[in-house]
Amino acid sequence: MQSFAEVFDHLSQGNTQLNLYLSSVSVEKRTYNSIDIMAQHSRKLSQRLGSIESIQSVLNGFNIIANYGRINITSYKDNIVRVHIFKGDPQLHSYAVNFEPVGEMELLENEEKYIFKTEALNLELSKANSTLTFKNTKGQTVNEDDKTLGVSWIGEQITNYKSLQQGERFIGLGEKTGNLNRRGKAYQHWNTDQYAYDKGTDPLYCSTPFYIGLHSGLCYGIFLDNSYKSNFNFGASNDRFSSFSVDSGDLNYYFIYGETVAEIIKHYTALTGRMPLPPIWSIGYQQCRYSYYPDKEVLSLANTFQEKQIPADVIVLDIHYMENFKIFTWDEEHFKNPKEMILALREKGFHVVVMCDPGIKIEEGYEPYESGLEDDVFVKYPDGTYYSGEVWPGWCHFPDFTDSTAREWWKNKLQIYTDIEIDGFWNDMNEIATWGNALPELIEFEFDGNRTTTREARNVYGMLMSKSTYEGAKALLKGKRPFNLTRAGFSGVQRYAAVWTGDNIASDEHLMLGIRLVNSMGLAGITFAGYDVGGFVGNASEYLFARWIQVGAFTPFFRGHSMVNSRDSEPWSYGEEVEEISRNFIRLRYLLMPYLYSCFYESSQTGMPVSRTLAINYPEAPQVYEKAYQQQFLFGPSILVIPVESTKEFAKVYLPEGEWYNFFTDELENGNSEKLVEASIEIIPIYIKGSAILPMVPEIGLNTSQLGEILELHIYEGKINNTFEFYYDDGNTFDYEKGHYHKRLLTYSPSSSTLEISEASGSLKTDFQTLRICFHGFDLKAIEKDGRNLNLNYMDYRYIQPISNFDPIGSPGGDFKLKDLPYIEVPYGNEAFNFTIINN
Repeated sequence: MQSFAEVFDHLSQGNTQLNLYLSSVSVEKRTYNSIDIMAQHSRKLSQRLGSIESIQSVLNGFNIIANYGRINITSYKDNIVRVHIFKGDPQLHSYAVNFEPVGEMELLENEEKYIFKTEALNLELSKANSTLTFKNTKGQTVNEDDKTLGVSWIGEQITNYKSLQQGERFIGLGEKTGNLNRRGKAYQHWNTDQYAYDKGTDPLYCSTPFYIGLHSGLCYGIFLDNSYKSNFNFGASNDRFSSFSVDSGDLNYYFIYGETVAEIIKHYTALTGRMPLPPIWSIGYQQCRYSYYPDKEVLSLANTFQEKQIPADVIVLDIHYMENFKIFTWDEEHFKNPKEMILALREKGFHVVVMCDPGIKIEEGYEPYESGLEDDVFVKYPDGTYYSGEVWPGWCHFPDFTDSTAREWWKNKLQIYTDIEIDGFWNDMNEIATWGNALPELIEFEFDGNRTTTREARNVYGMLMSKSTYEGAKALLKGKRPFNLTRAGFSGVQRYAAVWTGDNIASDEHLMLGIRLVNSMGLAGITFAGYDVGGFVGNASEYLFARWIQVGAFTPFFRGHSMVNSRDSEPWSYGEEVEEISRNFIRLRYLLMPYLYSCFYESSQTGMPVSRTLAINYPEAPQVYEKAYQQQFLFGPSILVIPVESTKEFAKVYLPEGEWYNFFTDELENGNSEKLVEASIEIIPIYIKGSAILPMVPEIGLNTSQLGEILELHIYEGKINNTFEFYYDDGNTFDYEKGHYHKRLLTYSPSSSTLEISEASGSLKTDFQTLRICFHGFDLKAIEKDGRNLNLNYMDYRYIQPISNFDPIGSPGGDFKLKDLPYIEVPYGNEAFNFTIINN
């Protein structure tokens, strides 16, 4: 019989060895009791992987056995390596990853380590303790495990401890409050309904466990693909490590290396997918309220937008359109003929988006409830009874969107909407949210053949509801693109829906917080993101609403929304001055629609967000992370937006390296500078990057279908060569997937003083008849095309109109007019254009 000390040593290696040990030795009862006590104690202590026992080559990578766990290392492509650490059988199911491995790895070894080589990375695995170090091909350490802590289990929880690098910053994680730089903070992923959250609330509605690390001029990304509750610590309460952990399941993460942050985003979205092009009307202005009813109010709202000449494309119906808040019904008292209402709105150019909550009311005779029982689509307790939770309609059952049967059932139910030409859907309360906000964790989900509980399914429920709605609507709309919006989601949700930031508050603090949330979501692949303009909870002041509209005009998802029993919150509800400011900036968004739609196309191809934190382009600039500047962002590649609070008339501005033009005056500023600028309530500071190319239209109608026949290109003089890919399609169908689009590359080359417009590709004939090119910052003598001088014209140009002087005693507002802006005009065609710019 072995000694007690030997038994203790054996136990300290981990509980997995206990069963093997007890089956091979005989112990008397007294000793067994001691072992049992010690085994319980050992489960409370951390257990590490131990040393490497064996290694085996497999397709795209290697399988490794360590003393107390297994490691699979897979090359997905040269820049992406998957590290999968587990005990027992590996968990291979993923709702997030949308990419099959195609990479190759070479294996080298020495006495101390194995070295796995791709074309971009060297991954070193310590033989003694199974810790990992990621190096680039120059031998620089990009990321590494803590040399002694490495990967360890505490019970079911598994954690990877990473050494903090000198000066390391962390960005990303999607919908997380706090500062742009996550250093010194910890976060949790557990989709939660957080009504009226504050600046430090965590978690929120959406989980995207992906972050980017920055240090020493290097950058990398880590995506943790496990939908159990996860935790990320970026040096919070310690100065030794960053870490990420999951409460159960495998430690399954993807390490992504890139030369730039943009490259990392591209690789991450190759893994998790990119958004399909949304319908163009969905990126126009959307108006919502909890709630607009009856139908006469909805039609009056549409009429008011048009009477006041404020562009808008969408009216959103919140839960009061339903009968007693029951999904797939209409309140027959307030909406006697919804089809007729939809038709009347469509004739005015409006699309309708309807709220979709997952709760199905338990009510005999209610068809969705009866058919849901018949098709057995609802989530259940372990004893086979359906889970019931209370939400807006009362006590409800909830479809199991992790089951293909339930997804098909949901799709068929959507036909009540698509039959009357509704083509927009808003998935809400899908965390799952219920009164009490404590969904039982033993509820069971099908998980597409990998049955599990709430613990693993909660974080993906909202994404799978979004998938069900998007794919169902797409099938039913027969070639038209649906718009789909969600509150909850997981990594990969961008394949199915736009995401908004939930129940924010009408305050300056939330105005600024919302910008950081949207920019962070862009880092996590969610391009089509936004917030409730004006704030959902509470009442905005006049100037707060004006500021929010000004910033919201430069947000991918642009929707005004307010809660029940609050003041009216439409653009004309805050007085004449704010109405004019709102009209100016909503119109400006529509004038920029060719630029914005092209940016959405870029995102669908590369994952590059439309709303871009400056950390993407200027990760090494310390000012980017300062509280005074961290809200600044690029809208597309060239428009720098400086948000301003409602109580301020001056703004601190950081201009990154390069040259920057004041958007409203064309005044040239040198970059890598900080300054204080005036920001009256009429405008927010906006700057255009030197060498920028902005496709715009000079005049717009009342919605995105009325963009006119003139395409304007605004070219800003600069010192660096620049390109912009202009993209245009019908904006409504999937015909672009068959080549029915119009695309061309615009190239401005200061070194050769040329502007080149490539021959158009695609089969679509555009509505544009005239090409107008406007030149900003140039001292022009002439413009040549094919060796011939073109007529150089001049005009006074405004992006926004002057605000009326409502107070006869006060001074009039500013007139932001560009005087004598030079331009040329030529007929628009599909052929290539080559212009030579001749300066004085």
